[in-house]
Amino acid sequence: MLLHGIDAPADAVTDAGATTVVLLHGMMGSSESWWRVIPRLTARGHHVLALDLPGHGLSPRDPDLTIEQAAASVVETVQKLASGHPVAAIGHSYGASVLAAAAGEIRPEVAVYVDASLRLVGGHDRARLAAQYAEDRRARSSVESLRASRPYYSDTDAAIEARAASRFDPATMASVSCGADHVWLPDAGSIVVRADPSTWVSDADAERFERHGIDVRSISGAAHTVWYSHFDEFLASVPELFG
Repeated sequence: MLLHGIDAPADAVTDAGATTVVLLHGMMGSSESWWRVIPRLTARGHHVLALDLPGHGLSPRDPDLTIEQAAASVVETVQKLASGHPVAAIGHSYGASVLAAAAGEIRPEVAVYVDASLRLVGGHDRARLAAQYAEDRRARSSVESLRASRPYYSDTDAAIEARAASRFDPATMASVSCGADHVWLPDAGSIVVRADPSTWVSDADAERFERHGIDVRSISGAAHTVWYSHFDEFLASVPELFG
């Protein structure tokens, strides 16, 4: 199942060996969530493949989706659209978990996990969780409510995230949390960028990552979607791609 995405090529002068940076948004986001990040990557000569994960944006819905199937869809799409290019990847929150599940197949040279504990708690009641997500979608589908709850959003940020929420499928996302628990540990040398303090990545999580050679980088005062609240600091935290 190929996923819908934004394919942003680098400038024409870039050689054919340019890195393709795969961008995976968080829950209830979309490929458009990276609208400010994409131009900074292409300015560095990278190709960019920003994907809508299943049940998000313009990608297919699947009320029986598992995290493994979501990861397989990413692998299939990357192999089709970025074949022959070295790959790097950034995943945020839920998208970071999908990246962790897909990394063994796409083998990114640089892997960045943004504000994610890389744990997925399963065993949820499908109908109850879908109803909760539907309520969350209603709350986030209004530009006005997003600006009120996230004052750091620009008008464009709010419009993009409201549109993403309106396209979000609660049944698809609820299905992911109905199976077994999952815990991922990225390869040594991977990067975790977290807000500080973070409600998603605890100090214990950070210590777990660091014990396994994962580079944890913190952004003081950042929101969960760190590039919306602290854009310049986020770019500076990953000089491997933005420097």
